[in-house]
Amino acid sequence: MNIIQCDAPTNDSNDDIKDQFYERLQSIIEKCPRNDLTILMSDLNAKVGNEDIMRRHGLGERNENGGRFANLCAFNKLVIGGTIFPHKRIHKATWISPDHTKENQIDHICINKKFRRTTEDVRTRRRADITSDHHLAVANLKLKLKKNWKT
Repeated sequence: MNIIQCDAPTNDSNDDIKDQFYERLQSIIEKCPRNDLTILMSDLNAKVGNEDIMRRHGLGERNENGGRFANLCAFNKLVIGGTIFPHKRIHKATWISPDHTKENQIDHICINKKFRRTTEDVRTRRRADITSDHHLAVANLKLKLKKNWKT
């Protein structure tokens, strides 16, 4: 199992910085064996919407970072968990502006397509006791682990 946690530059960041980030992230993903379960969790500042590889349950319209992230997911056969499951808007938004006028789904939990059926749910937990303007994104996975017998 491979778990990748990262924090992407904001949408307003310089394109060179964003390019460097996505190139580095791609090189890390490439090091993960294709047959292993790979989970990518990140504050990607990426609004992916519900087009292309996204399922119909994405929130909002895609921004530039969302396009970059969607390309990364398509290339690496990753499924964006927050776009799979139908939830109320308040359980999709991972960030809400301080004045509560804007909601965005910019934090994501992804899993490689091969293991998509292990994902039972992805949603935010608004009451998590964390000091952040982001809500906690949670994925429920059902894994069947095999015991390796040694004689």
